Amino acid sequence: MKQPLGVILAGGLATRMGGGDKGLLELGGVPILQRVIDRLSPQVGQVALNANGDPVRFAGYDLPVIADSIEGYAGPLAGVLAGLDWAVDQGADAIVTAAADTPFFPCDLVPQLVLAAENASAQIALAATPDPDRGTVRHPTFGLWPTALRDDLRAALQDGLRKVVLWTDRHGAGTAVFQTRAGDPFFNVNTPDDLAQAQKMLGDGVA
Repeated sequence: MKQPLGVILAGGLATRMGGGDKGLLELGGVPILQRVIDRLSPQVGQVALNANGDPVRFAGYDLPVIADSIEGYAGPLAGVLAGLDWAVDQGADAIVTAAADTPFFPCDLVPQLVLAAENASAQIALAATPDPDRGTVRHPTFGLWPTALRDDLRAALQDGLRKVVLWTDRHGAGTAVFQTRAGDPFFNVNTPDDLAQAQKMLGDGVA
């Protein structure tokens, strides 16, 4: 496999934060989005941002901004599809996605996802963390996605599918399990309380 490209998913409505772009909120004096870019960029060949609305608000990041091609808010899978369409234009075989509101995700996210897909003889892999009650909890906005499945995904979205794992399970997705000893690496900022918690985690050295 060629080195995957990176796509940061920032197409959400941020209703629990009162609207706006969660990634533009500052954490430790740095926008969360910048922290995500800094973690993802060394792991991939190129990075793009999936976001809807006026792309000018992201002009300072010097990234391609790609909007959903599916009408209405269709959720993370629409962002994955937008990323796959962009990646095909770049000549890439796959993308890895990361959420724009999750500043502490693993610095070895991409190689572990690639390894998980290989071990499962699968084209897709999702990140997960251990859970004492459920075994593992998958984090479907953090995944490895092949461009070869973009038309399959487009058809599924056009048929009304929205839940990520319903589509990934059709394709026997692999799972990369990341440990949580130093805190949840996939902690995401959805509310003002979450932002305060992330600030505490930053101070505790989780990053």
